Amino acid sequence: MPTALEADLIRRLGSASVITGDSVREYLHDSTEMQGLRGHADAVVAPHDVQAVQEVVRWCCERGIPMVPRGGGTGFAGGAVPDGGVVISLERLAAVRAFEPELWRLHVDAGVTTARVHRLTREAGLFYPPDPGASEQSHIGGNLACNAGGPHSFKYGVTRDWVTGVEVVVSGGELLRIGGATRKDVAGYDLVSLLIGSEGTLGIITGANLKLIPAPEVTIPLIATYRSAVDGIAALRRVYGYGLRSAVLEYLDAGALDAARASFPGGVPAEAAFLVLAEADGGVTEAEALAAGLDEALAEGAVHRATFRSPVAQRELWRWRAGVSYAVAAQRGGKMSEDVAVPFDRLEEALALGELVGRQAGLPTCSWGHAGDGNLHTTFMINARSPEEVARAAQAAEFLFAGTIAMGGTLSGEHGLGIVKRAQLPRQLSAGEMRLQRAVKSAFDSENLFNRGKKVSP
Repeated sequence: MPTALEADLIRRLGSASVITGDSVREYLHDSTEMQGLRGHADAVVAPHDVQAVQEVVRWCCERGIPMVPRGGGTGFAGGAVPDGGVVISLERLAAVRAFEPELWRLHVDAGVTTARVHRLTREAGLFYPPDPGASEQSHIGGNLACNAGGPHSFKYGVTRDWVTGVEVVVSGGELLRIGGATRKDVAGYDLVSLLIGSEGTLGIITGANLKLIPAPEVTIPLIATYRSAVDGIAALRRVYGYGLRSAVLEYLDAGALDAARASFPGGVPAEAAFLVLAEADGGVTEAEALAAGLDEALAEGAVHRATFRSPVAQRELWRWRAGVSYAVAAQRGGKMSEDVAVPFDRLEEALALGELVGRQAGLPTCSWGHAGDGNLHTTFMINARSPEEVARAAQAAEFLFAGTIAMGGTLSGEHGLGIVKRAQLPRQLSAGEMRLQRAVKSAFDSENLFNRGKKVSP
């Protein structure tokens, strides 16, 4: 039987929009579940349109009930994990509102998946570069909420760089349309950028205007493997030093490579202990010249190099890259994966730090990620059923965060803070910065109802 609160929501929204019974459990976790992170909610709703989202927000604000917006549930920081209140899933807001390929723009609901955007634009000869993992499940709204990145961010930037407008439901159920199709606008404060990356703590994003570009005529991925991280990072430095605008600049250390080695297309040598993945793109002449430059930069010290030219080979390579996280998690049944980022010149030091804190915690550790951005997915491999190992990994992460900040880095490059890092922000920001952060939160959400306890609390 529905609770009294659920029954009231059913009267307001209709039974089809309120999730009850055993189905509620699917909305209480995200990809941090392997760390034992599972929340609880007073109710779960899946509104069928923007007006219904407004109605829920209005209803919650009238009663002082916290709200937790939810996209595809693929986050790695617990941003969509509820600590009571009402979970508002955007899964049914899945319409493409307008696609204008001749103007290189797309207007979508928040619940449209990243993969659908990629397919739609690719079929029209266009390109939407942000490509975070789990694209078949992740939603555009969630990508905006976390300012998601992905492998192509080295050349093309992150989600924020591809959004010209957002539609958002704010306190009291008011619907705001901020920005739009205009590509340049400095008439007021940049509220679009403020909302992107806010993790649902300022309002609930219900739609987005995306800008596109013509798809590159040619893409040429390359890989090189090395006997050590020292050799691999020297190769990464040469890419920078040669001035090569690689579309992708990724790395896997020895632990990550070992976990994913068996499924690598064509195999890699046994002595390989560090892998670099780069990609040239553009017109045929431009891409070929860039590929040659990348190959030269990566050649020194490499034990194995390969170029992937056919569409089939490229699909296999990117399928493998998308599976690295799962391969790592499979080693011991779970993982705690952070997404710290450091200035590029501190990358080697950050890798060493991850290995050190892992050894101190007695946990196998590996790292992979977006080398060009200095964004490391430093990962502690754990038995997810062992509270003691989860606790040791959490303590190791504390040392990792402290060391990252000391290097001039950040607690999160693309996953957000969520529940996992919600107490960490004052370690990175000054007292003055925290005062401004809290003032922003209060200006949007003075009652602290939107994703309470995440990002910044008043």
